[in-house]
Amino acid sequence: MIDLHTHTLFSDGALVPAESARRACAAGYRTIAFTDHADYSNLDFIIPRMVRVCKKISGKGNIFVIPGVELTHVDPSDIAALAFEAGKLGAKLVIVHGETLTEPVSPGTNLAAIRAGVDILAHPGLITAEEARLAAKKGVFLEITTRRGHSYANGHVAAMAGKYGAQLVLNNDSHAPGDFVSRSLAMNIARGAGLSGKEIVMMLKNSQKIVKRALV
Repeated sequence: MIDLHTHTLFSDGALVPAESARRACAAGYRTIAFTDHADYSNLDFIIPRMVRVCKKISGKGNIFVIPGVELTHVDPSDIAALAFEAGKLGAKLVIVHGETLTEPVSPGTNLAAIRAGVDILAHPGLITAEEARLAAKKGVFLEITTRRGHSYANGHVAAMAGKYGAQLVLNNDSHAPGDFVSRSLAMNIARGAGLSGKEIVMMLKNSQKIVKRALV
C-alpha cells in the first residue's frame, strides 16, 4: 500500500511524523508522503524539516517516506511560483488542495494547479472537461480519496479521468491514525467510484510511478 497524501502536526494532522510513519507501517503501508498544508507563511518552515525527518525515518528501513507539501487555499495566481519554490526547498512531491465540494476553495485553483504541472491535484471536486483534458496532457495525477467529505466527488473525478485520459491516484488524505484504511476498504472505495478492476490496478501502478519519480 502507498499513501502519497498525509498530514502531521506540522499542519492539521494529529501526530508527529515519526508516529504517523509507524502507524502507517503497522497498517500495512510501505510508502507514504508527508504533505502538510502550506501557503506563503510556512513553506520554508515545513519542507526543510520534512526533508530531514523523512531521510531519518526511511533510513531505518521499515517504511519509505517522501517529503512533500500540499499548497492549500492559496490564490490561483501564486500556485506556479509556490510549487517551484517548494521544489527548490527540497519537496519531492507537490500537491495542490483542489476544489473539493466541502470547502470554499478559490475558483480557478484546479486549472492553475494543472497548468503549473504539479504532481497531484487532490480531491478536485467537480473537475471540468477542460481541466481533465489538460491534466492528461500535462501528466498531473487526479486524486481519488478515501477521506470523508472530499470523497463525495470521487465518481465524477473517475468518470472525467476515464473520458479524457487523465491518470488517477488513490490517497487517504490521512490526518489521524484511523485514516490509514485497509487495502480492502480502499479497493471498495475505488469500486464505489465506478472504477473497473483493470482501472484500479492501473491507479495503484500510478502511485508506484510517482514514487519512482520522487527518487530521481
